[in-house]
Amino acid sequence: MTDATPTAQLSAAGVSIWLDDLSRERLSSGSLQKLIDEKNVVGVTTNPSIFQAAITSGSDYDAVIAGLAAKGAGVEETIFEITTTDVADACDLFAPIAAATKGVDGRVSIEVDPRLAWDTEGTIAEAKQLYKKVEKDNVLIKIPATLEGLAAITAVLAEGISVNVTLIFSLERYRAVINAFQSGLKLAKENGYDLSRIHSVASFFVSRVDSEIDKRLDALGTEEAKALKGKAGVANARLAYQVYEELFSTERWAVLAEAGALPQRPLWASTGVKDPAYPDTLYVTGLVAADVVNTMPEKTLDATFDHGVVTGDTITGTYEEANNVLTALEGLGISYNDVVAQLESEGLDKFVASWKELLADVEGALAAARKAG
Repeated sequence: MTDATPTAQLSAAGVSIWLDDLSRERLSSGSLQKLIDEKNVVGVTTNPSIFQAAITSGSDYDAVIAGLAAKGAGVEETIFEITTTDVADACDLFAPIAAATKGVDGRVSIEVDPRLAWDTEGTIAEAKQLYKKVEKDNVLIKIPATLEGLAAITAVLAEGISVNVTLIFSLERYRAVINAFQSGLKLAKENGYDLSRIHSVASFFVSRVDSEIDKRLDALGTEEAKALKGKAGVANARLAYQVYEELFSTERWAVLAEAGALPQRPLWASTGVKDPAYPDTLYVTGLVAADVVNTMPEKTLDATFDHGVVTGDTITGTYEEANNVLTALEGLGISYNDVVAQLESEGLDKFVASWKELLADVEGALAAARKAG
């Protein structure tokens, strides 16, 4: 393994590398295929902010928007058409990997409209609509892990649809997500679905935890506070892996596994380092364990490929130390529950804002196309 690239070493250690980005340009230029070939990328995640950046920068979508404008398409229909087409094309690109891994990897995620995050029935309806439109076995429908989202996750899985649960920050909510997943599989079995064909990941966010907690530590300004900077994100994720190990070794899970079910893998999201004082591969090399996914922005992927030091499993055996970090933060008056609640709220607000920007930009592009036509 010493002669392999760091990304190959990560793969060998059981980490699936997914790219946190997608655009038509990535597909048409061959740059995504290049990352598959050279940097061990085996899947893709998208979110409202990614689509907003892709569609509003450059001219890759101009012809499609003009064509849809000529047909009288509205703004929502246009965005739905563009995003599902990109995801379906990416699914085709990753189909050989999906086939080789029996659907575990080769996955492409598309998120429900973020404005539905507090609407259980609306989320279920849109998830089914997205799944039907993309029409690829290797798509994952992304559903935020809000309290309203939990019931939607169960209902969508019960229909045999594979799900990426996103925006998880707290260990308590992660337990609820695994419960929703296992409940969904039980219903899917009762509904006659083949459990071995239903896949899921739980996207646990990392860097944003440090960004918020570090801000609070800086405000305290003590030596004790400074010593804890940059430690909470990794500690929280490591404890999430402990939860994963615990809840996928229960009698309840054994019954589902016996029926062919595959575990819902933890996925490390928000793995780009936001503080330049920290190593740029902190949330990759510090979170290596079997059966996890790390979805990276390209900058983080490039840094890992270039100089990431992969030393094997860096999670197992760290739980006591990770607990000590969270206990020390509570001791300084930094409330874990307050931090994670704030992060969920901010994360959703950010995606809703990106979606509204996208709606406004596409509306403008449609109007310009109609005028030119």
